[in-house]
Amino acid sequence: MERICIYPKDIQVVTGKSERYGRNIIYQIKKKYAKESHQLVTLEEFCTFTGLCLLSVKKALL
Repeated sequence: MERICIYPKDIQVVTGKSERYGRNIIYQIKKKYAKESHQLVTLEEFCTFTGLCLLSVKKALL
């Protein structure tokens, strides 16, 4: 079963930046999509926000 949500550590793996950067990206995505703090960010939302290809991100997270 594939995961559909993304976490700061995953963003760190994909981008090569710090985990803090990943937390900031998650915060910005939640703000853009008007999500509450307890709601999760999906891979699709992350890819739409960053402009990255969904398949490339999924492959990087394997």
